[in-house]
Amino acid sequence: MAVIPYNEAEVKLLARLLRAEAEGEGGLGMLMVGNVGVNRVRADCLDFKDITSLQKMIYQSPGGFEAVQKGYFYQRARDKEISLARKSINGARYDPATFSLWYFRPAGDCPAQWYNQPNSGRYKSHCFFQPTKASCSSVY
Repeated sequence: MAVIPYNEAEVKLLARLLRAEAEGEGGLGMLMVGNVGVNRVRADCLDFKDITSLQKMIYQSPGGFEAVQKGYFYQRARDKEISLARKSINGARYDPATFSLWYFRPAGDCPAQWYNQPNSGRYKSHCFFQPTKASCSSVY
């Protein structure tokens, strides 16, 4: 059962985002990007107070995703990514992205914090950051 509202067009948008942001990280890496996206829709806090749908989350500006802003996002959704997007929408969560609202790919080690939010871990090339419960309890 879905943990956020969605429509079929948004499933494909999320699938395209997963592919664009983390295709090189494999299925698990794409699922973690899905975690972050779904968390941003669920989170009524910080930079995500007005993010109430997958479409708003994907096209958020400023603060959105590099792939959307730089053009990698415009590849079509394939069946694999569509399936992974549905898993994310249905609430599947994977560490270290379980409660994360941000991730990025640093040149070296993950910093301890990103915009004052603690690092929750690394998966392959991406570092994940989750809000504190005090700053955003809605993702927990």
